[in-house]
Amino acid sequence: MEPLRIWAPDAREVEAEMGDAGTRRPLEPASGGWWELPAGEAPAGTRYRLRIDGEGPFPDPRSPWQPDGVHGPSCRLDHAAYPWQDTGWQPPPLASGVVYELHVGTFTAEGTFEAAIDRLDHLVALGVTHVELMPVAAFPGHHGWGYDGVDLFAPHEPYGGPEGLKRLVDACHGRGLAVIMDVVYNHLGPDGNYLRQFGPYFTDRYGTPWGEAVNLDGAGSDEVRRFFCDNAAMWLRDYHCDGLRIDAVHAFHDRSAVHLLEQLADEVDALAGHLGRPLVLIAESDLNDPRLIRPREVGGYGLTAQWNEDFHHALHALLTGERDGYYADFGTADDLVRVLTRGFAYDGRYSRHRGRRHGRPADDRPGTAFVACLQNHDQIGNRARGDRTSELLTDGQLRIGAAIVLTSPMVPMLYQGEEWAASTPFPYFCDHQDEQLAESVRRGRREEFAAFGWDPETIPDPQAASTVASAQLDWQECARDPHVSILEWHRELIALRRRLPELRDGRLDRVRVEVGPDDAWLVVHRGPTAVVCNLAGGSRTIPLAETGARELLLASPGVTVDGRGMTVPEHGVAIARLNRG
Repeated sequence: MEPLRIWAPDAREVEAEMGDAGTRRPLEPASGGWWELPAGEAPAGTRYRLRIDGEGPFPDPRSPWQPDGVHGPSCRLDHAAYPWQDTGWQPPPLASGVVYELHVGTFTAEGTFEAAIDRLDHLVALGVTHVELMPVAAFPGHHGWGYDGVDLFAPHEPYGGPEGLKRLVDACHGRGLAVIMDVVYNHLGPDGNYLRQFGPYFTDRYGTPWGEAVNLDGAGSDEVRRFFCDNAAMWLRDYHCDGLRIDAVHAFHDRSAVHLLEQLADEVDALAGHLGRPLVLIAESDLNDPRLIRPREVGGYGLTAQWNEDFHHALHALLTGERDGYYADFGTADDLVRVLTRGFAYDGRYSRHRGRRHGRPADDRPGTAFVACLQNHDQIGNRARGDRTSELLTDGQLRIGAAIVLTSPMVPMLYQGEEWAASTPFPYFCDHQDEQLAESVRRGRREEFAAFGWDPETIPDPQAASTVASAQLDWQECARDPHVSILEWHRELIALRRRLPELRDGRLDRVRVEVGPDDAWLVVHRGPTAVVCNLAGGSRTIPLAETGARELLLASPGVTVDGRGMTVPEHGVAIARLNRG
């Protein structure tokens, strides 16, 4: 094991309190503001806390294990001791993959890494290739979304801690599933956040919705950036994850000549070469800035992909008719056409919601540099009641949405339970032990949704046990109608995507879309394959530009082909191979 190393650049003295007795051991100063204790004095399994100039004791900012929660002692861990079974593992390519986002705490009734293993065969049968875990870094309390983590190097103990996470990743690899870890580097939660006691991790030069910004470009920022880059490397190296999803990178305040994301991408590429397997980085951003996904050689940051918010908003608004908030910028079929053929709907266009132009063209990037979805944790959980699209759409509309996502030129993503139209909501929930903080969160949620016109009385209490319980998936639904048919629809769509190379073709300039009068219907052409959607009420015959359908590959009940047209029932959808003259 390596020595115990602590970065505390302004400290005059650093001590470790070891074990239950609290025996104190002084750390020796090293270069660059670091302090060290030889590995022999802190072997694996040693519990310890730190004192900085007599203040404390505090957990280690880089603690690999917090067995007693975020306020308890840290515990030394030897990552090399785990008996991995995935020797020679090579993940499937993201560009041809299907991502499945899940929240460990609600994916099963038990809410643990171990329990999630029992559901992996379902994901394999569904046809997904990548499992994306919502953040698992230690956060206060027992349950939460994970975006208020404070011990970024320590997997959440109620989920099963370090050992449980390794077992889950190992089990995924054993079934051919890659694992993407969601990480949060734009802020840390307030409860249990002791970083300020150690060094200049934060700065008041920028404001954020969470208070002081992370110090990415001020004095002392070299080691702050190292903190996050080392954290990324840990998930990929020590936990064998295959990639990272990086939360809200638009909230990074970094004016450095080399942006943190560029540094991170460069280091992850080097790590991939060392490990001998590809690693991916996926950003969440609402900036519509293709620099994130352009190669570093042409001035980009070199990330693998980014979540495409425009795709979600365009499809959601078109199917639901919602126009509140940021959906005010969407709602026509043309918005979806622009996304499918150009990457972004807003690539320099005027945004009514923002009151300014937004974005820049991204059509030089392949569709496989974008992750597309109809649902994700944000777009469900940021609704007042956490209601899913299964509450907002008919079964036919759900089939249309799934067909557009899973035949798009982008990397499709599903959110847990979406594949069977799960009836369980996914509201925001937390378990803050500080009652003042808990009340602040409650009040903030009510005020936020009041601005959207939602009745504050309908908003679930994020602290209530009933709120997190309501989000737990009901796996018995998989065997009941109408969930069975929706599940089979998703399985067939994914199998079709896997079988037909044109559906995995990420070239945006190969996508052609026809739109009917008043957005009544939509035909998305993917090479010789067409996705034919009746968006409006009532059955209708949709003309096909070619000489008609040669073969119906997958269709809603009641779809028929007649001459040059296809008769599609209300909210029906069909995927067909077309004749070409």
